[in-house]
Amino acid sequence: MSNTYFQFKQFTVHQERCAMKVCTDACLFGAWLSDVILKNDLPGTNALDIGAGTGLLSLMMAQGHEKLRFDAVEIDQSAFEQASENVMASSFCHQIQLHHSSLQTFHADKKYDLIFSNPPFYENDLRSDSQGKNRAKHDESLTLAALATYIHENLAESGKVAILIPYHRFIDCKEIFTKQGLFVNELMHVKQSVSHTYFRSMILFSREQKSYDEDLCMAIKKEDNQYTDSFTALLKTFYLHL
Repeated sequence: MSNTYFQFKQFTVHQERCAMKVCTDACLFGAWLSDVILKNDLPGTNALDIGAGTGLLSLMMAQGHEKLRFDAVEIDQSAFEQASENVMASSFCHQIQLHHSSLQTFHADKKYDLIFSNPPFYENDLRSDSQGKNRAKHDESLTLAALATYIHENLAESGKVAILIPYHRFIDCKEIFTKQGLFVNELMHVKQSVSHTYFRSMILFSREQKSYDEDLCMAIKKEDNQYTDSFTALLKTFYLHL
């Protein structure tokens, strides 16, 4: 049974009412994105979290970037309520506004300097008996094409977009976003361990066409089942016991 909460250094994420729990790859994505934004000196302050879930990504980004103000959109009622509680219990509550809405019905009065999402994972794969997990992990409520269209329409001209996607969907995701004029600027493929094959890809897009390292990769654990140095370097700001 999953823990009902996950304790980070500067906030706590309760998750018993969320279909999708805190997981290592989502934590890595949040830490990687925070690091990428620091290195890229993001202009502007408006950020959008699509599919907030527990509120994990917005909380991680708020911890690392106090100037940013987040709209976090979540379609599932239980997840929205839990994310709201997690945010309100944190010291970053002034930075994050939760919205209970589908993306299709969420209309912002601004363009976003940063948009990030851990979107529905398994388009056309097997469904779960849980409707909450179907919404969280599949494309029943949001396809990659719909996501890319929304981002294109709501991203500031110099804005950045970060997506966490299964490795086997990277090419598909890249092609869909390119059709909307959004190009890969940075890429990190992820392995569970040094002996595994890739299972996730973390991608940074913008409207600017740039060269990037197509072979950049990271393993979460070493052969002895301990975290790799690269993983530790990213997560030590967030993980309680690093």
